[in-house]
Amino acid sequence: MSLLTLGLLYRSVFAAPDTAAAWRALLATALGGAGRGPVLAALALVPVNWGLEAWKWHRLARHLEPVRFGRSLRAVLVGLTLGFATPNRVGDYAGRILELKSRRVSALGAVFLGRYCQLVATVVAGGAGLLYFLLTFYLAGYPAAQLGVIVTAVVVCGLVLVPLYRSRLLVAALGLWRPLRRFRPALAVMPTYPARALHAVLALSGLRYAVFCGQFLLLLRAYGVGTALGPGLAAVAGTFLFKSLVPSLNALADVGVRELSATHLFGLLGQAPLPVLSASLSLWVINIALPSAAGLLLVPGLRVWRGRSA
Repeated sequence: MSLLTLGLLYRSVFAAPDTAAAWRALLATALGGAGRGPVLAALALVPVNWGLEAWKWHRLARHLEPVRFGRSLRAVLVGLTLGFATPNRVGDYAGRILELKSRRVSALGAVFLGRYCQLVATVVAGGAGLLYFLLTFYLAGYPAAQLGVIVTAVVVCGLVLVPLYRSRLLVAALGLWRPLRRFRPALAVMPTYPARALHAVLALSGLRYAVFCGQFLLLLRAYGVGTALGPGLAAVAGTFLFKSLVPSLNALADVGVRELSATHLFGLLGQAPLPVLSASLSLWVINIALPSAAGLLLVPGLRVWRGRSA
């Protein structure tokens, strides 16, 4: 499916001579003209983005064992690299767990907790973004339906917080279904995190989400996409939500999901697909591809490889 999606994107955008020429012109404008400043600003936010993720993991991991921030940053970059080609980025779990000295089963639950906090930020912001499009483009003139979707959005946003602050219920529910019982030992660490730690991790997740949105908006500006700030943020939030909810085989699959979502939502705002697609691809390159390449340099130093060498 992911290869089919990428193939359709290639045929519709890059293979056609006219659009290929237009894309080259867009790149020249973004990298060498008026768009250079926004592109450089988006690049400058890459260390902030992954620094926040490393800080979040540091906050979670130190609950299990003493850990320095440098090791947390290393674990995040290695996990990003290992997760690049694994289904649903499960390699991200391995990269972080292997950097710990002990309690690796509990570390699995800690990684899940961090990813779930990021999902909460994505669902809350993305729900608000999609709500804007539903009320503006699909349900205008239907007040009862509008009220229904507003109530539904509020309920969903409330429900996603339940497993976070009532994690004992989640652990107990896993015991009711035999195929999921194997995850109980790992997720049993979640109720041991105090509310203050959860608040901090959620705040860091929200900050990282804001950085992602800022990068996307800067790149959209660099490629000449002109939308008002509110609708533009709604489209960006909706795009991130679609990408998070669709399972992927690897990081490349995320490209197709995000690009199709972005072009559709920004298309509703009257924007041409090519600049939006270029901005979305650039976001993936600077935030995923380049840091994954950097993390590749750290993989040979993993403790598991050092142990095998010894």
